[in-house]
Amino acid sequence: MLRIRGTIGDWPVDLSVEMDEADWRDLAAQLPAAVSEALPRVASAPASDALWQTALDLLRQAGEMEGTALLEALEALTGNAAAGKRLLVRLRHCPQVQIESGADTPLYRWVG
Repeated sequence: MLRIRGTIGDWPVDLSVEMDEADWRDLAAQLPAAVSEALPRVASAPASDALWQTALDLLRQAGEMEGTALLEALEALTGNAAAGKRLLVRLRHCPQVQIESGADTPLYRWVG
C-alpha cells in the first residue's frame, strides 16, 4: 500500500493506493533504469500476508505495547527498518488496534 498525505492548495489530501507486486513491476518498468534499480524490492503477497499476521499476533498476545517497543519488535521480525515501519503504519489503521497517546510514545492496544 502506498499512502500519500499532504495538501493541494488549501485542500487536505489523504490517499491510499493499494499496489500488488505486478503493479510495482509495471511502475518500475516505466522508470529510467537508474531509478528503478534504487527502488526497494517488494515482497510477494504471501510473505507480506504472513508478516502482517505475525504482527497482528504479536500485538494480540502482548495486549498492548508502547510504539517504540512495537517498532523494534517489528523491525526484528522483518529484518528491515522500513518494512517494520510499514507494518507499524498498517497497525495504526487496523480496526482491531486502538492507539492512545502516551507520555513519550503512543500506546498500541489490541481490542480485537
